[in-house]
Amino acid sequence: MALIRNERTKLTATWLNTLAAATVVTGVIAPMVAVVFGLPTLRTISTGAFALATLVWLLLGVALHMLARRILGRLRE
Repeated sequence: MALIRNERTKLTATWLNTLAAATVVTGVIAPMVAVVFGLPTLRTISTGAFALATLVWLLLGVALHMLARRILGRLRE
């Protein structure tokens, strides 16, 4: 049964890590690309609010990744 448990643990960690990557892409990379290309909708918010929102998304992505790493620590031999 340890093999099945390990595979389920790895699947959960993979899902969380994928969610972490999607979070960073959605909340950090996509808005920065929008700024580079000068999309007008981003001109309505302040630079501080933009930076804060980006930081929050980045920290959420890092937290999800760290949670995935912690779950992988539960693997059994």
